[in-house]
Formats: sequence, C-alpha cells, structure tokens
Amino acid sequence: MAKSKAPSVLDVLSDLKKGNIKPLYYFFGEDHFILQTAVNAVTDAMAPFITSEFDKEKIYGNDKTLAEVLDFASSFPFGSEKKLIIYKEFEKVKDKKLLAGYAQSPVDFTVLVLVHNGSISNIASEPYKTLAQEGYLYEAKELKGKNLLTWLVKSVEAKGKTISAENAQVLVDMVGEDRNLLEAQLEKILIFMNDRKEITFDHIRALSSQLKQFTIFDLQNALGKRQKDKAMEVAFNLLNNGFEPVLIIAMLTKYFTGISRVSEFNKENFPEQQAARIVGTHPYYYKNYKEARKIYSDDDIRNVFRALLKADLSIKTTSMDNKDLIIVLISEILN
Repeated sequence: MAKSKAPSVLDVLSDLKKGNIKPLYYFFGEDHFILQTAVNAVTDAMAPFITSEFDKEKIYGNDKTLAEVLDFASSFPFGSEKKLIIYKEFEKVKDKKLLAGYAQSPVDFTVLVLVHNGSISNIASEPYKTLAQEGYLYEAKELKGKNLLTWLVKSVEAKGKTISAENAQVLVDMVGEDRNLLEAQLEKILIFMNDRKEITFDHIRALSSQLKQFTIFDLQNALGKRQKDKAMEVAFNLLNNGFEPVLIIAMLTKYFTGISRVSEFNKENFPEQQAARIVGTHPYYYKNYKEARKIYSDDDIRNVFRALLKADLSIKTTSMDNKDLIIVLISEILN
C-alpha cells in the first residue's frame, strides 16, 4: 500500500499565527506531543470567536459516531460566532468515509479538528484523498534533526521571540531531544531574558549556569580533559534530569568524531568558525575540541569509539542499569 505523505502539522502553526483558520483539520501521526501542540494552537486561535462553553466540544472516538459529530458540526453555534469541535482518537472511528463528503463543503461557522494517533497506510484511499486535495490533512512526524530545529524555531516565534538555527541546535544539544524538556527550558530562558527579542547563545549558557544544571557540553569538556570524577558527576546529573543514555552516547560520538578531525583542520588552516560548523558545535566550544585533541592520541580516539560502540550495543542487547552503563562507558573512554 502507498505510504502516507502530507504537509507537516508545523505548517498549521504558521498559518494560525497569520490569522488563517480552516474549517477542518485532520491531524495524524506518531508524534503525540506535536499533535497536542496543534490542537492547543487551534483552540487558542478560536478563543476570540467563542463566547459560550456550549460551542466548544471535545469528543472521543468511542463516544459518538462520525455521522452524529457531523450533524452536530452542521448545527449553528449556541451563542458564539463560531463553534469548535475536537474529535480525538479518530483512529477508532469506523465510518471514516463519511468525512470525504463533508470535506468538500464544510460549514463555515464550525472548526472541526480530528486527531488520529498513528500513521495512515494508504493516503490514496478515502477520506484521506479528498482531505489532502482540499488541504485539510496534516501529519505529525516524530521530530529529529532539522525537523526538530524547525519546530523549536517556530515555537520560539509563536512566543514572540526569535532564535537562530545555530542557537536552536545548541539548546537541543544541551537539553536533549525531548520536547517537554525543551519547552520547560525554553520557558525558563524567556523569563530570564525579560524584554529582549532574540534568544542568544549567552542567554542559553547563562541560564544553565544560573540554574546550576550540567549540560552535555560539561560532560564533553570533562572527558576532553580526562577528568574522570567530574565526568561521572556530570553524567549522573544529566541522567537524573532526564537525559537518556542513548542520547549521551550519540552526543559523545559526535564530539569525538569532531575531535578526530581537529588535526586535519589545523593542517589546512581552517577558520575556527568554519571548523566549528563542520564538526557541529558552537564556535565558543571549539577551543575545547582543540585542547582535547592535544590530550587524545589517534589510538586513544580509536579506543573511545570502541567503548561507544560497546555501550550502544549494551543498550540494545542488555538490561544494564543506566548509571552502571555510563560508569563503564566513562571508565573505558578514560582507560
């Protein structure tokens, strides 16, 4: 069957910010955080048009049939300018094909939001084909890499601030890829920066220092200097604050890959800003890469990669405790 492909739910956030509200949204995908974010965004955008609680309804897939919900959507608002219906767990609804007819001519006084947890196997089937043609179908893909950075930049913009892609990457590297943790850290940064419009590298770094929280950069720095006790302290702090071992391993792999390339950049007289961009770090931290390269020989770096590979395999094949796994990893890196 054809794989699903639809515009990103993130596009809806941008449209809503411009004041563009559609009468129908079908949100689907594996990323529950983004699905809920989109629902919240539509709800917030509709708030000025709804003056009666009777015109705001949340329904679940097992509560009512689609036919009943469409009848309700087609009835006039009780006392507001518009009506909002959130129909969650839509994947449980049996009679989805009825939606195709409604999508061709939705009423203009109701905004109907359908939330489907999971993927769609065949986007060419109904009602998805019609929903896509009419521009009402959006997918919430699990965000990684550039998609995660795009979400973070747009999330900051929705709060009336700006952040560069480079500084968004620093924040992701520092906090991890968990959107709840990123949102929490972002809220702290917004409080810290007061009326300033742009989130800068200094804001991110200063907040971490102010909260006395360690970051992945602190762990990299401790390992780069071969400070075993400090590295253990930082790693345990990261684990206690929600950092997963798999992310620590990924970030350390990226870090030591960057260190391995420092000699190459030195020989070719690369500008430091360009070298930092290639290894995937902020120029502020690149000096630590250069210092670490003086301490780690080629044999040391090969040993590090063996340790990282072993740790990665342990996560996938054993039930080793997270802290025990990190203790072994750090010990083998600094062996």
